[in-house]
Amino acid sequence: MSLYKTRVKEFETLLANDVIDLRSLKGLCFNGIPDGGGFRALCWRLLLGYLGPHKSTWTQTLQKKRQLYQQFIDEMVVSPGTSGDSSCSDHPLSDGPESAWSTFFKDNEVLLQIDKDVRRLCPDISFFQQATEFPCQVVVNSNGERRLHSRVAPSKLSSANVEGKMGMTKINLITKRAPENYEAMEEGQEAHWEVVQRILFIFAKLNPGIGYVQGMNEIVGPIYYVMASDPNIVFREFAEADCFFCFTALMGEIRDFFMKTLDESEGGIKAMMNKMTKLLEVKDQEVWQRLRDQELYPQYYGFRWLTLLLSQEFPLPDVVRIWDSVLSDENRFEFLILICCAMIILLREQILEQDFACNVKLLQNFPPMDINVVLLKATTLK
Repeated sequence: MSLYKTRVKEFETLLANDVIDLRSLKGLCFNGIPDGGGFRALCWRLLLGYLGPHKSTWTQTLQKKRQLYQQFIDEMVVSPGTSGDSSCSDHPLSDGPESAWSTFFKDNEVLLQIDKDVRRLCPDISFFQQATEFPCQVVVNSNGERRLHSRVAPSKLSSANVEGKMGMTKINLITKRAPENYEAMEEGQEAHWEVVQRILFIFAKLNPGIGYVQGMNEIVGPIYYVMASDPNIVFREFAEADCFFCFTALMGEIRDFFMKTLDESEGGIKAMMNKMTKLLEVKDQEVWQRLRDQELYPQYYGFRWLTLLLSQEFPLPDVVRIWDSVLSDENRFEFLILICCAMIILLREQILEQDFACNVKLLQNFPPMDINVVLLKATTLK
C-alpha cells in the first residue's frame, strides 16, 4: 500500500469514530492532511473548535450556526430604505447615533478597504475570480441593492486608509497582488472574492472593537478556499457560513496580532518576534549575530510572517499545508515560530554573504522552496 493510501486510511479510521480523539487527530494532521476526500475541511472545523469531538452534536451545531449566519446576512447586508421597513424614515444626511444612514456611511469606509483587498486576493490561483456554485440568493437577486461592492465605487479605492490600526505603516503587509482588480459577476452570480468580502464585512460589524484591519483578508482566504473546495457538496454549499465561524475562531486567537494596543501583551506580535529572535540566537548564533550587526530587525520581515501566518510568503497550496501543522500544534503558534526560524536558517549562506539591502530584500521576498524542506527543518529545531 502506498504512503498516501496509508495516510488516507488512518484519517478514515479516526474520523469514523463516534467521538473523535482530538489529540490523535492533531498528531495525524500535523504531518499534513491528504488532499482529496474532504479530510482537510472537516479536520480544520475540528481543529478550530467549530465542531466538537462528539459526532452526534454535529448536525445540530451546523444547522444552528448556518441559520445564525443567514440571520447576520439578513440584518447587516442591507442598505437603509431597501428592507421594506417603513420605520426607517431618517434622512440620508442625518448624523445622529440612531441614524441608519449614518451607520451605512461609516460602514462604507470599512467596506472601501475590504473591497480593495479582496479584489486581489491570492493571485497565484484563479479560484477567487471564479463563480461560486452557491451564490447567496438574497443578495444576487436583489437588483444590486445588497451587493456590497456596489456601495463603494472603484474610482475611490486609491484614497483608502491602508494600515492605520497596525502601527507599522512602513511595513507593507500585502505583497502578493493580482495585476488587476477582480471583476464582479453578473446579476444572479457571485465570484468567490465577493463571498469573502461579505464574510469580512459581517465580521467587522460584529466586532467593532477590532473592525477590519488590512491582512485579515489573507487569513480568511485559505480557510474559505478549503471550505469551498470540499468535494462533499453538502459541506460546500455552506462554505460561507462555516468559513465565517472558523475564521472568527482563529481571529479570537490571533486578534492580538492585529491590535496595536496589545502589541506588548504576551500574545502580541512583538512578543512573538522576540521569541523568534531568541530561538534564532540559540539555533544559529552566527546568522543571528549577522542580522543584529546589520540592524536587520524582525520588524522588517517577521512582522508580516507572523501576523499573516505566512500566507504571503508561499503559494496558497503550500500555505494550506503549513496551516495543517500550525492549527494542529498543541501549543498553538509555537510551531509557527519554529517555521519562521527555519526559513531564516535555510537562507544562512546568503545572509552571511550579503549586505543589509540584499538581506532585507531576501527576507521580504522569501525565495521559492520546497515546503516540505522548510517544515522538516522546523521540526528538527524543536
